[in-house]
Amino acid sequence: MERNPSKQMAGNESDYTSEIEGRERVMVEDAFRNTEVPSWKNQITVRAIVTSFILSIVFNFIVCKLNLTTGVIPSLNVAAGLLGFAILKGYTSILSQFGLMKLPFTRQENTVIQTCVVASSGIAFSSGTASYLLGMSGKIAAQAEEGNIPINIKKLSVGWMMGFLFVVSFVGLFSIVPLRKMMILKYKLTYPSGTATAYLINSFHTPKGAKLAKRQVAVLFKSFCFSFSFALFQWFFAAADGCGFASFPTFGLQAYEKRFYFDFSSTYVGVGMICPFMVNISLLLGAIISWGVMWPLIEARKGDWYSASLSATSLHGIQGYRVFTAIAMMLGDGLYHVFFMLFQTFYSLAQQKLSHDSGDSSLDATDYDAKRRIEHFTKDQIPNWVAMLGYGILAVISIIAVPLIFHQLKWYHVLVAYAIAPVLAFCNAYGCGLTDWSLASNYGKFSIIIFSSWVGLDNGGVIAGLASCGVMMSIVSTASDLMQDFKTGYLTLASPRSMFFSQVCGTAMGCFLSPLVFWFFFKAYNVGDPEGSYPAPYGLMYRGIALLGVEGVSSLPRNCLTLAICFFVAAIVINIIREFLQKVDTRYRTYRFIPSPMCMAIPFYLGAYFAIDMCVGSLILFLWQRRNKIKASEFAPAVASGLICGESLWSVPAAILALAGVKAPLCMKFLSSSTNSKVDAFLGA
Repeated sequence: MERNPSKQMAGNESDYTSEIEGRERVMVEDAFRNTEVPSWKNQITVRAIVTSFILSIVFNFIVCKLNLTTGVIPSLNVAAGLLGFAILKGYTSILSQFGLMKLPFTRQENTVIQTCVVASSGIAFSSGTASYLLGMSGKIAAQAEEGNIPINIKKLSVGWMMGFLFVVSFVGLFSIVPLRKMMILKYKLTYPSGTATAYLINSFHTPKGAKLAKRQVAVLFKSFCFSFSFALFQWFFAAADGCGFASFPTFGLQAYEKRFYFDFSSTYVGVGMICPFMVNISLLLGAIISWGVMWPLIEARKGDWYSASLSATSLHGIQGYRVFTAIAMMLGDGLYHVFFMLFQTFYSLAQQKLSHDSGDSSLDATDYDAKRRIEHFTKDQIPNWVAMLGYGILAVISIIAVPLIFHQLKWYHVLVAYAIAPVLAFCNAYGCGLTDWSLASNYGKFSIIIFSSWVGLDNGGVIAGLASCGVMMSIVSTASDLMQDFKTGYLTLASPRSMFFSQVCGTAMGCFLSPLVFWFFFKAYNVGDPEGSYPAPYGLMYRGIALLGVEGVSSLPRNCLTLAICFFVAAIVINIIREFLQKVDTRYRTYRFIPSPMCMAIPFYLGAYFAIDMCVGSLILFLWQRRNKIKASEFAPAVASGLICGESLWSVPAAILALAGVKAPLCMKFLSSSTNSKVDAFLGA
């Protein structure tokens, strides 16, 4: 679930744009009949790249903050398309008044900006700065305790992280290019996020859509200002850990100790408005099951199931139950979806072949839209030999360079990864086209187990497994992202060549910005502290997966394996039930109310506070939809984007103040009446 809920949580975004599509059934391209489509070189303009770079900085801060807090990242495609339109439209409008405007702002240029920004923020996720790379650090290793030896620890630094990303992040772009026509023209895969973004951009550049976009930008700006100002206001009351609105015991002090409280985070209220309702309910349900029921019962066994002398962060104590049951549920959910997606992929391919053999040509263009789109999509091609040569050269460079960065991982390990990666990249890109689910993080988790067990604990298997996760995730993730962008470009008449090069530019921006932004947070805050503001939960979880690979289950605390197996099986069963209901219950659609195991697993480690924030966002959206569904569908994504951007950007000046040693002037803290009496007595004495 970590991923990009830009892909996995795109339900609301698709719903939002499907309403636009439903209200505009006329031929889209007919509205642009008299608009000239610029050449692919004119689609990638200097102003588009500059705008993309500015927005990439903003989005990298947003994704990095979300990664380091809970790891729940919503779809940012709408925000990228909307902000790209707002900035460049404003810039071109000003220049046109002075007669300096030479090239009009086109939807193809808007698509290039959106592609660049989403590619860059995608690297912020797949870079693993908050997961597999952070799991290599000594701080996370100290929490895990097992495997805490020099060969299984790597000191983090900007230099090698940036070098690693540049070496591995571009290979996946070349792995899927030769299949673009087959997936989009022949099989007509929907790629819901890519299609949704295309409808959004197309609507912006029609006269009616431009007016709506201006209103959306105004709403986004107001929401942004509120979120930024409220975050600034909260800072004045947070002089130390446990102070301020973020530690407000909303439901009482006992509930607060069990991590049930509303922490006034505008970011996660906005995230909740973007995510589907069931995602947020699943998060809250997982928190209730774990922190409300399971952990109190297990803590009552302290001294029996685990030693009472262990620290709260030890994986041999209560923390072990939290981490490994969450890992088991994630692996169960991931394993189910990987096999289900493989089955769905091969079944769909077989059906397509039967349809093709029976003479049903999916390339027939029966309307003006299809003819024009196919014409432009096949116009500027990227030769297959270029793609294959690029993959081969970059793979060789990576096979040589990665073992130099991680000596625990040998060249033949990387060779094996690159030999199987194109098959997995195809399956992930195809499955993403069918369902909008990217399973890149699941492939990464499985590669951790495989390569860590292959190398072994004494030879640095933990580092080898985590590094192999980076190699695999980079290929599989960028491949599906690129195919989504090809679909967007197909529907906006953006050239495949401009899509590819804008993806390359965005990837380069992400490789450069992601380590820098992470390092900014890493130096300013206590990243990785389970009780701190930036717990970075996936750092410990990914290291835990590597430890499972090298040590098996022998190091788990008592009865932890039994619990892990139960939750592993439960995740698979829940998914089977959901799929069964989806097939048989077409009338009441009860499958919509089946929770997501991946979402339920996240609060097992973190608690309920962020789930409560997100449920508040869902409640706001629900009430808004009840009052005016059309306005909610048009403006809710803008409000949510503003809330996310505002508070996330406040983290920049807040981090600068922290680095400078400037503390907030006040500490607002909440005590029980008995504790308060003791404090008063102490101060009086």
